[in-house]
Amino acid sequence: MREIIDFDKNWFFCRKDIKSEYGAYKGIAYISAKTERYHLGPASKDYFCEPDSYNLNATHSSGEKWERVDLPHDYIIQGIPEEKYNNALGFVPYDNAWYVKRFNLSEEDKNKRITLLFEGVATHATVYLNGCLLKHNFCGYNSFEVDITDVVKYTERNHLAVYVDTQHHEGWWYEGGGIYRHVKMIKTDLVSVDLWGIYAKPVHVCDKTWKVETQTTIRNDNVKTKSVKVVGEIFDENNNLIATKEVSGKIVDKDIRTFKYTFDINDPTLYYPDSPTRYTMKASVYVNNALVDSDEVKFGFRTFYLDPDKGMFINGKHYKIQGLCGHADCGLMGKAVPDNIHRYKVRLMKEMGANGYRTSHYPQAEALMEELDKNGFIVMDETRWFESTDEGKAQLEMLMKRDRNRACVFFWSVGNEEPHHVTEEGRRIAQTLMSLAHKLDDSRVIMTAVCHNPDKATVYDELEAIGINYNWTMYEYVHKKYPKKAVFSSECCATGTTRGWYFPDEPTKAYLPAYDRDSSIDFKGREFTWKYLASNEWLLGGYQWIAFEHRGEAVWPRVCSQSGAIDLFMQKKDAFYQNKSHWTTEPMVHLLPHWNFRGFEGKEFRVVAYTNTPACELFLNGVSLGKKEVEKWGHAEWQVTYEPGKIEVVAYDENGNVVASDNKITSSTPYALRLSLDTDDVKANGKDIAILSCYVVDKDGNEVYDATPTVSFTANGAGKIYSTGSDISEHSSLFLSTRKMRAGRIGVAVKMTEKEGKLTVIAQADGLLPAILEQEISK
Repeated sequence: MREIIDFDKNWFFCRKDIKSEYGAYKGIAYISAKTERYHLGPASKDYFCEPDSYNLNATHSSGEKWERVDLPHDYIIQGIPEEKYNNALGFVPYDNAWYVKRFNLSEEDKNKRITLLFEGVATHATVYLNGCLLKHNFCGYNSFEVDITDVVKYTERNHLAVYVDTQHHEGWWYEGGGIYRHVKMIKTDLVSVDLWGIYAKPVHVCDKTWKVETQTTIRNDNVKTKSVKVVGEIFDENNNLIATKEVSGKIVDKDIRTFKYTFDINDPTLYYPDSPTRYTMKASVYVNNALVDSDEVKFGFRTFYLDPDKGMFINGKHYKIQGLCGHADCGLMGKAVPDNIHRYKVRLMKEMGANGYRTSHYPQAEALMEELDKNGFIVMDETRWFESTDEGKAQLEMLMKRDRNRACVFFWSVGNEEPHHVTEEGRRIAQTLMSLAHKLDDSRVIMTAVCHNPDKATVYDELEAIGINYNWTMYEYVHKKYPKKAVFSSECCATGTTRGWYFPDEPTKAYLPAYDRDSSIDFKGREFTWKYLASNEWLLGGYQWIAFEHRGEAVWPRVCSQSGAIDLFMQKKDAFYQNKSHWTTEPMVHLLPHWNFRGFEGKEFRVVAYTNTPACELFLNGVSLGKKEVEKWGHAEWQVTYEPGKIEVVAYDENGNVVASDNKITSSTPYALRLSLDTDDVKANGKDIAILSCYVVDKDGNEVYDATPTVSFTANGAGKIYSTGSDISEHSSLFLSTRKMRAGRIGVAVKMTEKEGKLTVIAQADGLLPAILEQEISK
């Protein structure tokens, strides 16, 4: 039966491009041209003379320094930013590295198929086992399988080596480097369900009648033909068995066969963004009436229709895409993001009111896709390369096979901002990719995100929906040119703001004002964007750039892009609440700026309220500064002469009732530190990372929004300090336990051990009372 083994722990790592010299004689060249071609260097099974003695920072006899690491692992994030390095890639050096893992199998594993599934290695990777070259992978974002069955050893220790080449950049953002997603070993019978081999496609017949057109691809890795029986079962959301089908047939030796069968389902519970009910499709494989393998996937029953004039309908209900784009990193840990942080990121986006997510600009982690699926997001799932080469097509096929059962996926995006989107070559590439995509899944829309001259885009003739990045002057023109195709903003806003900065641009720090604004005729702010998308019925909606600040695409000395609604160190920005005022209906109001402008008495400040209510009123020290009506998707603002005290906004409903309020108080002298635990679902598994926020209060408990102490952090018990961050223009190591605070907040990452019990985190700073946070951590 299928066995899936966590392969993340106990790797050896060396950040060096280790070269192996052949010398002057024929012998080593001769033997290196055989199946076991590597007898020198880290790929050789004899590379470590005494591997068990290699502990942290051990040095190999030939001079390489190795350390023991667990996955996911991003070693590029350890670099210190310097202006001389590429700004798009994060101002850090990119170099190559080796990973080595030793493992044993048993005699019981003979006559099994054994594979390794790498979820992601940045950027190019070469995999060796026992000196044998098994795989070159040419993309840092796709998952890939390595079949080790033929060269693995059962009575000796196996030597797995992965060479990581980061010199082949695939983006204009921070890419990281290393085995930054999970690795799994999968053991199956020689007759088994193929990787991503189950495809369950619900089809609405009429009224409450559905069918599920199912494909199950079975492998036969025996040297003889095998007769197999495939049993398909569908379980509802409560795990009740509701349908069964059986099919049988023969599979010739060393081949695969896809079995097709259909279920009839009456009155299933439908999958909506606001109630994402999922079903389970399980496929079991029998040989000679003995169960040899089983696998399962989640799927959902839903229809959707894109009306070029009326927008998007899911199961007949109209939805406007309130979407966010997202890169795969996290500012406190680089590209090596644990599963619980993916859950946290989805939770934050949902709290903001988002119902859509774009995997910009590549396949993202399975853990993230699972959370998006469970939470009903409208996903635009994107491949990295707009290429019709064998490699480009293979990467698209990987993405679609992996994700095509997910009901959250509505769009397959085959490219982003490609200059070839306006050429005849681009038209031909689009035709090839769309043909392949339709063969893999004909139930979603195939599109691409066009930025360069959308009025001249040749690819629009071939694809099924029109995605436009920015270019607001082009929307109505393109809509009229293609009246039978739905249009949406595949990327918009990109409005840079700095958390807690309420002054003009500060070029020495590369800080930008925290207020929303229009940057240019094509790069509009959040307010303009959402008003335009929401008030034009024919637009499906859009995907805002970007949910979370990400490293790269930066202007020195800043190390990150500033367009996020949440900052690099996982602190909410004013933009978070502006989005919430656009995308949620529960009455809310958010006030900016803070009110700690000592030394600016008598000067005017722009005071803004983001609210989803029809009116709000501002008070300064109890005196009304005026009640203002608020246009839908708009904001209220006042010019206020600064004086210390309390500034407060109250929001009113249509009947004049107070339904929400917010305030900022001029704080007194900083008095004490505080810690809050932002991720409350961490487990004692050695992988999860807790996110904490550290801030300062005065004697009355008022938050000091402009506090700047230097804070030291310690953790005891179930976790250890992993990283800290506050200032996006600071260039010290991310992995320090002492950090100078900027704008009143520090983000703190604490990595869990495998030890259950109490986690204690302590924050200390000169002149302030310490903060102590305690949390029980269980398995």
